[in-house]
Amino acid sequence: MVGELIAGRYELEELTGSGGMSRVYVARDRQLGRRVAVKILHERFADDESYVDRFRREARAVAQLNHPNIVTVIDRGESDGVQYIVFEHVEGEDLKELVARTGPLPVRRAIDLAVQIGRALSFAHANGVVHRDVKPQNVLIRDGNAKVTDFGIARADGVEIGTADTTTGTVLGTGDYISPEQARGERADEQSDVYSLGALLFELLTGHVPYPAESAVAAAMRHTTDPVPDVLGERPDVPPRLATAVERALAKDPADRFRSMDDFVDELIACRNELPPVDAAQTMILPTPVPDRQHPAVVRRRRGARTALSLLALVLLVGLAVGGYELWRREHKSPTLGGGGSPPAAAASARLKAMAAYDPAPGDGQEMNAQIPAATDGNPSTYWQTERYTTAAFGNLKHGVGLVLDAGKSIRLGSLTIKTPTPGFSAEIEAGSSSSGPFDVVSSDRTVADGTSFTLNVPTGRRYYVIWITNLVKTDTGDPSKPFAARISEVTAG
Repeated sequence: MVGELIAGRYELEELTGSGGMSRVYVARDRQLGRRVAVKILHERFADDESYVDRFRREARAVAQLNHPNIVTVIDRGESDGVQYIVFEHVEGEDLKELVARTGPLPVRRAIDLAVQIGRALSFAHANGVVHRDVKPQNVLIRDGNAKVTDFGIARADGVEIGTADTTTGTVLGTGDYISPEQARGERADEQSDVYSLGALLFELLTGHVPYPAESAVAAAMRHTTDPVPDVLGERPDVPPRLATAVERALAKDPADRFRSMDDFVDELIACRNELPPVDAAQTMILPTPVPDRQHPAVVRRRRGARTALSLLALVLLVGLAVGGYELWRREHKSPTLGGGGSPPAAAASARLKAMAAYDPAPGDGQEMNAQIPAATDGNPSTYWQTERYTTAAFGNLKHGVGLVLDAGKSIRLGSLTIKTPTPGFSAEIEAGSSSSGPFDVVSSDRTVADGTSFTLNVPTGRRYYVIWITNLVKTDTGDPSKPFAARISEVTAG
């Protein structure tokens, strides 16, 4: 079909992929002068209404997933009997190609990509869509960021999209990343996506799939029967906490995995926050041990002398520590020992004050600034609202906007709760030491309900916290041409 014109608009240029139900082409959109991706239902299914209906459901399900880490649906239709869906074209390679080209990724880079993918899947889950085929081939990389694609066998609100409308008995997914329950033909749910993301992250860290096998069927069987692979055994430099998180995601029993994709993402962010600073990691040089080539008897004598000296030094250090602590206790009158001092302030005592909008380039630095105090004035009937936009993705003009909160002092908040009269928008929490940034992500990206609490993973105290809104919701803005916005009526620290 290369060279054909679909709907008088999309000129097919190159076949880039083909599956059991459809083919994908890179095409030129003559109307807007841009490249797009066009998925076309195979001709043999064009007269089968059940397949056509599933193809349409895929378009409807994915069209509602307006998220920066999900490939966007642009158009859907029928032209001369050809069923098609048009997606944004992501120029670049997929994750499978990246790992094949570079080998195992640096730990921080692997976590960054897994967090982005997890956020995309969490957003899909919040909208009733389970992907069910999470794998590196379905993650495209553009400008270093991940874009999840191919929801062709997803399930939306309990209905199968790209395969037979059954909940059991049909094996769905790809053998190298399939969850045990999917491999057994059981119903797949959000926990299945958690498992597959764990398998994907295992490959990013080690350079190979968790259960190598000669066939997809053999791989699927290994997912159901073989022990969870040892991440540290494969790559000893992976932090133990991260290795544990991957292994938990790969638990055979869904009940032993993370309760949700949000929980998995929260743990990955916590693992990332414990990594050494980038500069330190890049410049740290460990000394190379030099073997002692002395005679064995001399070595034993020296080791004995060093042992005696080490014991003596230990005794002296303990004595100094005890004496120093006693001196400190007397001066500070520690309340735990009967003195009159006060313990440090708890995180729960912090009162947040909304102080500024965070609208970095390409934004103009302003976002309904006059309404900002209403977000923390203690009155739930007042609110701060973002500006109004034509789409949930900020009119495709920028990646998000934020509200800066001042905790009054540097503090490690454990949670933050947002109340809103416009539930349905998405946000994450960031933190920094300056009101103008930079800010680090300290929570997962979540869909905000009437009142939603974010669990925070703050490595060290931060004074400023940002509610970074990543996706808007359609609401009554008073301007039908710009119906998307988000409102925050109250923010409290927990």
